[in-house]
This record gives sequence, structure tokens and C-alpha cells, in this order.
Amino acid sequence: MGSDTKKAHNEHTMASRQPQAAAEPAGSATGSAPVEASGGVDPRVARIYQRLVETYGEPRWEPDGDALGGLIATVLSQHTSDVNSARAYATLIERFPTWEAVRDAPTNEIADAIRVGGLAQIKAERIQRILRELTERLRAEQAARGVQDKADEADEADEACEPRLTLDVLRGLPLAQAQEYLLGFSGVGPKTAACVLLFSLGKPAFPVDTHVWRVTKRLGLIGQRVSADAAHTILLGLIPPEWRHTMHVDLIQHGRRICHAQRPVCQRCPLRADCQYYWTTLAQASR
Repeated sequence: MGSDTKKAHNEHTMASRQPQAAAEPAGSATGSAPVEASGGVDPRVARIYQRLVETYGEPRWEPDGDALGGLIATVLSQHTSDVNSARAYATLIERFPTWEAVRDAPTNEIADAIRVGGLAQIKAERIQRILRELTERLRAEQAARGVQDKADEADEADEACEPRLTLDVLRGLPLAQAQEYLLGFSGVGPKTAACVLLFSLGKPAFPVDTHVWRVTKRLGLIGQRVSADAAHTILLGLIPPEWRHTMHVDLIQHGRRICHAQRPVCQRCPLRADCQYYWTTLAQASR
């Protein structure tokens, strides 16, 4: 259990960057090397990626390797601000130095520790449920390896043979299997799983939060009726693995700065040339 405060959604903590002026139609000179749409990449996706990089840059990708800490921090980040979720995580690990201690503590004590993050009782119950489910999985995996068979012969068998709570198993799994493993926990959906894999383990998942969902719908990369959960699968197929971290973070920046849910600033949008929403809705209405 790390001593540093987790940043559950690392994309929210990237350094602030000012968006550039609106882009000219795709293909205009920009002063940077064009992205080549090789290997079957949709040329529109390549143009959008390049415009995002030109506008918001390529954020650093520094996974910390702590998947379980990332999972708990992501639960804490739900329906609250980055500042408050970070404070909740910091208080939690200060009061309970191991995940086993978090699992076994009275739920009201966990809720008290994370209260600043909001929905404390719900999140406390969810966190403990995940940790108990993980314990059962690790026990089953341990038993399958034959370790449990030795428990009867060991002194203090319960303590000696109890598996340490960790999600290190995810490191060696392919992306799809790692995601499936995480989705097996109660309350863990595609976005939470993808956040853990991308930011904690450096696997090329693609989380779809509210900004990414809105912007990709307006761009026409996903259909208007596609759910956020379904969008994960579609966008994984469209975006090359090496682009996913940058595109995820930059799309969030774009959604916050330009492509607002209400009154998007389309005249300043660097993606306007490839935006289905602009050309089918706003541009038509202005004629």
C-alpha cells in the first residue's frame, strides 16, 4: 500500500494547457510532422489525433504499478472532485496502513476516513466488498497451486497462509483478460477497469468518461445512441494502442475547454473540420 496519495483519474491532474486557435480544414499546414494513418487506421482518427497533440500536447504517461491502490482510488474519485478524492485516499491510507486493515475494519470507520470524498457509506461498502471478493479469489488461486494443502501442518496457519491483497496478477495478463478480471468485481465497470489498467499498469486501455463520450459522439466516431460502456469496445477498435493514453487525456482537455456539454465553443475548435456535430447541426443552421 503506497504512501503517496493516489491520483485516481490521472487525466484530471495533468498540467493546464491553453487551447490554440481554431484549426483550418484538415490538411492545412500546422508546423508539425503529420501523423501517418498506417496499419488500417481511419484517416479521420489520425487527423483528430494529430490536432489534439498539436493543441494539447502529449501528456506524460507514468504508471506507478499499484493496480489495487489505483482501483480503490478510482472508486473514491466517483462523483467528487480530484482534490476531495485525493484527500479521502490520503486519510484512508493514513488510518489503515494495509488493504487487509481496510477490509477488516468496521464499515463506519472506513466511511469516516473517506467522508470528505462524498457518498462515504456507499463507497466504504463498495471498497470493502471489492477487497473481500479479491481475498476469496486469491485464496482460491492459492489453493489451486497447492499451497493451502500445507496449512494444516503450519503453525498459525491462518496468518501464515493468508494471501496478501494485491492485483499484481494483472501485470502478466493480456489487456482483454486483465479487463475481464477487473470487471468481475462488484461495482467495477468498463471505465473503472480501463482507468486502472491505463494509469496504474500502463496497459493500452481507453477509459470513456463523460467528456470522451460526448466529444467522440459529436465527432461521429461513435453513434449518437451508443452507451458509454459500449463506446469502450468501439473506440478500442478505432484508436491504435500507442495513441490511447494521449488521445484519452487530450479529449478530456478538449471537452473541458472547448466542447462543453452546453454551448460548445465551436468557432475555436481545432477539430471542427472533422466534427460531424458542427457540419450537420451548427454549420447548417447558420446558412
